[in-house]
Amino acid sequence: MIVTISNRTLTATINTLGAELISLVKNNKNYIWNIDETYWNKTSPVLFPIVGRLKNDSYTFNGKTYQLPRHGFARNMEFTFDKKSDSQVIFELNETEETKAIYPFSFKLLMAYTLMENELVIEYFVRNQSDEVLPFSIGAHPAFAISENFENYLLQFNAADTFETHHLENESFIGKTTLVDAKNNTINLNYALFEKDALVFKSLKSNEVTLKNNNKAILKVNYDHFPYLGIWTKKNAPFLCIEPWCGLADGINHNGNLEEKEGINHLPAGEDFLRAIRIEILE
Repeated sequence: MIVTISNRTLTATINTLGAELISLVKNNKNYIWNIDETYWNKTSPVLFPIVGRLKNDSYTFNGKTYQLPRHGFARNMEFTFDKKSDSQVIFELNETEETKAIYPFSFKLLMAYTLMENELVIEYFVRNQSDEVLPFSIGAHPAFAISENFENYLLQFNAADTFETHHLENESFIGKTTLVDAKNNTINLNYALFEKDALVFKSLKSNEVTLKNNNKAILKVNYDHFPYLGIWTKKNAPFLCIEPWCGLADGINHNGNLEEKEGINHLPAGEDFLRAIRIEILE
């Protein structure tokens, strides 16, 4: 089911399947890419309860081994919603017998989409409904439309940073890094940057990035309190993903213990976790 929210400036549509943002429109222009399965079959999946891929697609908890697919299961599950106004909708997902077979915890995941003037605010809320600590990751994966020559685009960050990307091989970190060429905190885009996989930054000072086309600002993503950032596309694909994460894929030497996973969040019983990204349309 597709849910629509709007204000005087923006209109957003979200699919109850995965609580996935499908479109974000201003002046009849959609800033989220239109799916072309030649490249990818998603637009903005919610990554929960893991980000990226586990080593061998499995983990251990309390001595038992579980299988969990890349990016977790939330993106493929039907969310409910009972709170909606013209400019806001809140989706909800709770554990099921199926999820507990692969992730043995009780949780509530809420996804709130709110339009405020030229901004879409996306909130990620996790409540631990287990009687033990909840180990989890969560992340955003919006794909923004690229309508012209990819090399005309650039990313402008808001702080003085060293852009050290951590290499992935078969979707696992291999312990190698390189520095991405950047001047004045700006990365000029080209497909060669993504030949091996996403750019993954683990220690940026920046909490905001602006996508520009020929130096014209298109949109800005604020990701305050997200410690990691992925940037990804596929060769010749007409999109760019800007992915704030609270969590990471496994390293090749990880021992498989979920509680010892790099970037994992440990949420005490009965407590809540909240993060938000803000997408501002600048045109």
